[in-house]
Amino acid sequence: MTPEERFQYVRYRLEKSEETFEVAQLLVVNSKWNSAINRLYYAAYYAISALLFQSGLSTKTHTGVKTSFFLQYIKTDKISVELGKVYSDLFDSRQKGDYGDIWDFTEEEVSAIIEPTRELIEAVRREIEKQRDL
Repeated sequence: MTPEERFQYVRYRLEKSEETFEVAQLLVVNSKWNSAINRLYYAAYYAISALLFQSGLSTKTHTGVKTSFFLQYIKTDKISVELGKVYSDLFDSRQKGDYGDIWDFTEEEVSAIIEPTRELIEAVRREIEKQRDL
């Protein structure tokens, strides 16, 4: 893959992250709490997968993305532990909401994670930009 193709793919994933975050906000407006959690998770996932891809890290599973993100960016303090916890919570919540029997999130639970998810995505975006400047 050429550097330009790599750049285009990273940009595509970031755009997908933004769009998915916007969809999550629409789901919140319509009180679709489990679906909103799913979309918030994927908004973060797309941004983080862009960061890992740009760094040359290849993962095949959601757990692989989480593990690589924590090893390369949280443990090294490139991204804060607090934001790492946001991603971990989103990961767990998405699993509960998508696969848990008789599990429903509340407005309060979803509302509490919206801004931290935005902060996580922005931190990932800044790290991507920082890497491009090197």
